[in-house]
Amino acid sequence: MEDPLDTRLYAEPSLPQAGSWRGSGLPSGPPQMPPVTTGPSLDTARAHMLALGPQRLLAQDEEGDTLLHLFAARGLRWAAYAAAEMLQMYRHLDIREHKGKTPLLVAAAANQPLIVEDLLNLGAEPNATDHRGRSVLHVAATYGLPGVLSAVINSGVQVDLEARDFEGLTPLHTAILALNVAMHPPDLCSRVLSTQARDRLACVQMLLHMGADHTSQEIKSNKTVLHLAVQAANPTLVQLLLELPRGDLRAFVNMKAHGNTALHMAAALPPGPPQEAIVRRLLAAGADPTLRNLENEQPVHLLRPGPGPEGLRQLLKRSRVAPPGLSS
Repeated sequence: MEDPLDTRLYAEPSLPQAGSWRGSGLPSGPPQMPPVTTGPSLDTARAHMLALGPQRLLAQDEEGDTLLHLFAARGLRWAAYAAAEMLQMYRHLDIREHKGKTPLLVAAAANQPLIVEDLLNLGAEPNATDHRGRSVLHVAATYGLPGVLSAVINSGVQVDLEARDFEGLTPLHTAILALNVAMHPPDLCSRVLSTQARDRLACVQMLLHMGADHTSQEIKSNKTVLHLAVQAANPTLVQLLLELPRGDLRAFVNMKAHGNTALHMAAALPPGPPQEAIVRRLLAAGADPTLRNLENEQPVHLLRPGPGPEGLRQLLKRSRVAPPGLSS
């Protein structure tokens, strides 16, 4: 029978010899790497874990790391798999280190998709969170790791797409904020994104494909992902969100965050091409320029003084929302 795991991914010898670990679970120095032994690498890893025994596998160092945490962080797939099998047996597969990270969260932060998928398939809690309330989806979104999201999808496990971290953000909010940083300042003329921006954009698209709710509002200020994209003066991202096929676009565009619609926020941006592009795109999507915020202001009232926004001022004054039934 073919090995269920791709043995080519078992890189250079990577397992510490049983005698190289103290009883506390801490290495006495850099782990000594033994020569490759005959036989399937996963079987070799299992033999090493069996030799170490449960006491050493469950032992935690001064930062709370077990061997499984370390194997996951270093990308040692077979060692991690074999250790995880044993920790699963002892019902400690979700053991936490000092920052509350389970081995799954460590593997995600280390961008180890294969280990993430293995751990999920072995029964790791998919919705476990660290001390900041971040789940595996938040971790992938924060660092722009589409491979980790793919691993979650491939595992077939059910994950909470609307989980909130301790800042009140869903994974999609987190992904949008991370993408805004990677695309700052937005370049309206360039269609070429950096590798980091491409990866973070891929995370946004994957979360949406997985079913993340783009109308979710973050807890502290009630902003949707559209508000966050507008706030960052990111026309490219605004357009992506306006092209989403699901739901009532006009209702989405006119959602309020503490009284302000996305159009209010766009009007308050510094004058320039990004502001104009965003205002025009929001109006084309059904943004209502007659809505008022908590200060009884319409978007036009938030434009900065000076000749720069004069064209937008006239546009907002003459724009009207199409009557019901006349929208395309």
